[in-house]
Amino acid sequence: MLTGLGMAAAAPLVLGAATRVRARDRPGSDGGPVGRATVLQNASLVLTMDAGVGDGPLGAVEHADVVLRDGAVAAVGAHLPTPPGARVIDASGKLVLPGFVDVHTHLWQSSMRGGCADRDLFGWLAACNRPTFPRITPADMYRFVRLAALDSLRSGVTTLVDWVDAIGYDTTERYVRALTDTGVRFTYAMFQAEPQAALLPRVKKELIDPAPLASAQIATHAARPIEGLNRLHWEIAQDLGVMLNSHVLERAEQRADQPLDVLGGIGAFGPRLLMNHAIHLTDEEIAAVADHDVRLAHCPLSNMRLASGVMRLPDLGRRGVKVGLGQDGGTNDSSDFFALMKSAVGLQRARSQDAGVYPGVEDVLRAATLGGAETIGMADRIGSLTPGKRADVIVIDPATLNFAPRFDRVNQIVFNGRPENVHAVFVDGRPLVLEGRLLDVDTRRVVREAEEAASRLRSADARSSPRATRSTHSIFD
Repeated sequence: MLTGLGMAAAAPLVLGAATRVRARDRPGSDGGPVGRATVLQNASLVLTMDAGVGDGPLGAVEHADVVLRDGAVAAVGAHLPTPPGARVIDASGKLVLPGFVDVHTHLWQSSMRGGCADRDLFGWLAACNRPTFPRITPADMYRFVRLAALDSLRSGVTTLVDWVDAIGYDTTERYVRALTDTGVRFTYAMFQAEPQAALLPRVKKELIDPAPLASAQIATHAARPIEGLNRLHWEIAQDLGVMLNSHVLERAEQRADQPLDVLGGIGAFGPRLLMNHAIHLTDEEIAAVADHDVRLAHCPLSNMRLASGVMRLPDLGRRGVKVGLGQDGGTNDSSDFFALMKSAVGLQRARSQDAGVYPGVEDVLRAATLGGAETIGMADRIGSLTPGKRADVIVIDPATLNFAPRFDRVNQIVFNGRPENVHAVFVDGRPLVLEGRLLDVDTRRVVREAEEAASRLRSADARSSPRATRSTHSIFD
């Protein structure tokens, strides 16, 4: 039972000096009306993810309103005054929390959902990933990315980090446009081989910087055979002032590539490094990650699917390592972020046979929101419903067959929740989902166009089927 909530709810928390707002996040940056407020009224439970705004580590406030204004969280509390002209949404009986942050995905891989289901990482890369990616046309890339981004949005994801392999400028433009058209907040982690590395700053300047909800990272795949390229990527990341994003030790066999030695040798070990998977770390490596504040992405559903192993989350948690959750594209198979949270808890319990092992429910909810924001260096703007932060908010409806009856709402979010419980989604204060439906989206058309694109792709596969090869590392994942 939650305690002390009456006192927490009694005092409205007013927009103030909580967060400095960047120029690109100022009111009207998405072209919407400036000044109009939205009130999520009388929510059964608000989890702010800010211990200073509510009760306990999740910042719980019962029977509360949440006011959104100019793309930011303006106030959280009980019986708040309704601003003139505000849109009022009755949140009675519902749960309100920050949007989920997906710190690692590959949206284009929706093109091969369910593919190579009997393969491990190397088999999947060889038989599904490598043959598919280079055959996707710019127009069809838009269709696959938009499908997956909308699916993520319906699951409550408001921010995602998309690791994208080397593609041409025209395809990149379509990729970024698909994300911006969806309305989700995104970080585009872009890879290029050395001959095309000049495209990286160009893409940031011409495609990412003008998009109000976009940011950039430089993607790499740390391995001794391409150490020179890894060094170049880190130099470009430093020049652009962005994070370096690398796959690391998804499989034990990849230790032969010495990825951590490479990342340390080029000087990248630190808070501006995001390592994906990082399953097979030694005690010494975990200590180094913690000491240097390196950030990690945990992808439990994909890791299970590809028989890659289980991240050592309890050991990382003891050392205070910042870890977010990632769906990892096609090998997550769907965009169910609730299943991702549940598996992150369940895997550790199954492995340790200890129901009290880290992460618990509160830990994984934090990892899905504020922890994810911390992992990608955006906790000053998103991840909690702290007044002054950007209004990335989801509303969950528990009055469904899979969620009811009420017992412990916090536990039920993780263990009972499904995408169909997402009642509303706001990104930067803009409603993208209301009453469980995507706004201004013809979902039948999105699905139809993705199906048609997949048919073209399968036809191309049938005409040209290169021999699959096995590798212990790949820049394609």
